Amino acid sequence: MQIVTAFVTGLLFGLGLILSGMTDPTKVTGFLDIAGAWNPSLIFVMGGAILVAMVAFRIAGTRTRALLGGAMHLPTARQIDKRLILGGVIFGIGWGLAGYCPGPALASLATGGIKPLIFVLAMLAGMAIYEILSRFPDTKRH
Repeated sequence: MQIVTAFVTGLLFGLGLILSGMTDPTKVTGFLDIAGAWNPSLIFVMGGAILVAMVAFRIAGTRTRALLGGAMHLPTARQIDKRLILGGVIFGIGWGLAGYCPGPALASLATGGIKPLIFVLAMLAGMAIYEILSRFPDTKRH
């Protein structure tokens, strides 16, 4: 049952990304181009997503089990540190250059285009590099 729920949830999320225009890199880069030909339409997409997430996290914080009975896995980190800031900067640069972020890039793979494929492969390579580098001890924490 969980695999079916995950599939339906992912399908609904992907359809939402397509309908909202988040899979169109020209629309995304137009949104990010505040000094040029700015396209503010994605503000409504982001605002709606933030509102839904706020309500969902508020409700989830009061529960001990998920709707399907599994354990709740909510984020526990509350601090803004160097890793979070650096990750956000790298994410933002990638989003601005390519016009894709991970979810829309995966949904865009269905178009068969080469650009989303290159982005997803680069994203996977970056994830692999992070995993490899994270196995080395951090000498600054000693």
